[in-house]
Amino acid sequence: MSAPPGYADVAHRAAIDLEGAEPQEILAWALDAFHPRFALTTSLGDAVLIDMVSTLRAAIPVLFLDTGYHFAETMGMRAAVAARYPSRLLTITPRLTRDEQDVLYGPRLHDRDPDLCCRLRKVVPLDETLSQYVAWASGIRRDESEARRAVKVVDWDAQRDMVKVNPLAAWSQEDVDRYIAERGVLVNPLVDAGYPSIGCAPCTQAVAVGEDARAGRWAGRPKVECGLHA
Repeated sequence: MSAPPGYADVAHRAAIDLEGAEPQEILAWALDAFHPRFALTTSLGDAVLIDMVSTLRAAIPVLFLDTGYHFAETMGMRAAVAARYPSRLLTITPRLTRDEQDVLYGPRLHDRDPDLCCRLRKVVPLDETLSQYVAWASGIRRDESEARRAVKVVDWDAQRDMVKVNPLAAWSQEDVDRYIAERGVLVNPLVDAGYPSIGCAPCTQAVAVGEDARAGRWAGRPKVECGLHA
């Protein structure tokens, strides 16, 4: 489902009008503008956006990509979030199981061609699922890495022909930590173990204090994004 004509202009205007707004205000705008064709995505590093949405509208779909390579802690986080929050947590899986992918592409594709592995296990499944909506939200922030410095609070996702909302774009880690403490928000246990950005286990390492939050993703490789936010 492509967004109706004119939604690109809506996104560009909102990026200007909502710059400096609180995340809850940005989410409220998106819900008013796009519900029920609006979904939230989560990597389950924390449940900050899920918690915010739960105070605004309970029934919004929350999409989680189960690549088959997640840490056990992340899968435990999925269960905890599903039990605590009223939002509909929908688990999205790739077309191929890990074994089927190994047969077709060879074992440990994530080591040999991480871009292809991400495309098969993340990008394509999300694209297929998001085709049901006209707008989606992510938790990416400008302070996470150099590649995300210019992220807008609302943008036009030309790759998918839909509106993309980034309510936390302007927040710092301190802002996130403050909200978590005030609201008692669920956090993936790996965060306290040195994993501020959590992806698939084979491609995620702990980072040193002071490093970019995403320095542990595909460490030692030029790859810095999985393709979901290109």
